[in-house]
Amino acid sequence: MNETIERYILELIRRSTPRRTAWNMEKIREGTDVSWNYIDGCMLTALLAMSEITGDDRYAAFVEEVADSFVREDGSVDTFRPEKHALDDYNEGRILFPMYLRTENEKYRKAAEMLYRSLSEQPRTAEGNFWHKEIYPNQVWLDGTYMALPFAAMFENSFGKGEIRDIMTQMRNVRQKMRDPKTGLYYHGYDASRKAFWADPETGLSRNFWLRAIGWYSLALADLIELIPKGMEERDELAETLRELMDSISAFADPESGMYHQVVDQAGREGNYLETSGSAMIACAMLKGARLGALDESFREKGRKTFDGICRNHLKVQDGMVELDNICLVAGLGPENNRRRDGSYEYYISEPVVCNDAKGAAPFVLCYTEVKRI
Repeated sequence: MNETIERYILELIRRSTPRRTAWNMEKIREGTDVSWNYIDGCMLTALLAMSEITGDDRYAAFVEEVADSFVREDGSVDTFRPEKHALDDYNEGRILFPMYLRTENEKYRKAAEMLYRSLSEQPRTAEGNFWHKEIYPNQVWLDGTYMALPFAAMFENSFGKGEIRDIMTQMRNVRQKMRDPKTGLYYHGYDASRKAFWADPETGLSRNFWLRAIGWYSLALADLIELIPKGMEERDELAETLRELMDSISAFADPESGMYHQVVDQAGREGNYLETSGSAMIACAMLKGARLGALDESFREKGRKTFDGICRNHLKVQDGMVELDNICLVAGLGPENNRRRDGSYEYYISEPVVCNDAKGAAPFVLCYTEVKRI
C-alpha cells in the first residue's frame, strides 16, 4: 500500500505546474489558473511533511516552485487580495516559514510579515473572533480556525514574540459558542449578529454537523498543540479540547471502515455517505494527537482504522492512474444571494463528490505521514 500511496502523490505532482495543480478541482472545473489559495496550501503543507518523513526532496522542491512563482522579491504575493478579508487565503502562508529556512531568501520572511499584518486587520465579532470573510460579516466558521490560527502561531514562533493570547481567545470562543453539549460535536457556523438566513435566531448557530468542518477544527487543534511548547497551560487546554472532541466523534465512526458520514450524526439517512476528506482529517488528528501525547494510545488505533478504511474503499487504480474518491468538493453557508447553502441536511448531501481534490488528498497524505511515524 505504501508504494501505491507514494505513486499517487508523485503522479499528482507530475501532472501539476505551479499555476495548474492536479488537485485543485475547483479551478480545473472552472478552467482557470490557480491563485494563492487554501486548497493548494493544504496540499503543499502535506508535500512538505512527505519530504520530512521520507527524505525525498521531490516533494519540497515542487513546493519551492510554487512559492517562488507567487512570492515577489518585495514580499508581495501575486493574486493575494487583502481587501477580501478571507481567512482561507492565510493557509498557504504556512509554506513561507519552511521556504525561508530552505532558501534563506528574505522575500519569504517579508511575505510572512505582510500576511500577518493583513491578518491583524481582519474584522472581528464582538467576542473577538475573526470574521470568516468580508462577505460573511460577523460569521465564525470552523474552517477558519485551521485557515488562520496555525499560520498566526507559526509566525509568532518564527518572527514574533510567541504571543498566543489572541489565538487562545478565539479557540475558547469556538468551544463555548459552537459545541453541542448533547453530542459533543460542533456546528459548522456561528453568526454573532444572528442575522444570517441560515442562523438560529437565538443561538446564531447553523443547523447541522458537517464532517469536514469538524475535520478542519480537529486539525487546527492538533497543529496548535504541536506549535505550543510543552508545559504551557494553553497547550494542555487545547489537548483537553481535542480529547473531548475525539471521544465524542469516535462514537459516530462506521463500525466496518472507521470512516465518518458527510452529516456526522445522521448515518442511515437517505443520501448520506462516508466522506473521504473529513474522515482523513479526523484520522490525522487522532494519529497526530496520540503522537504528541495529547491523546491516549487507543486513538492511534482508531485513526489507523479510519486511514486503512479510506485506503481499502476509496484509493483505487483506474485507467492506469491512482485516484482518491468520495471527496465532497465544497460546502459553505450563504452568502445572502446563495440561499441554497442553507446548512440543511439536504444541502450538504447535494454538493458534488469528486476525486483527488486537495481538500481530501492533503489530509490523506498528512495522515499517511503520521502512519509512517508510528
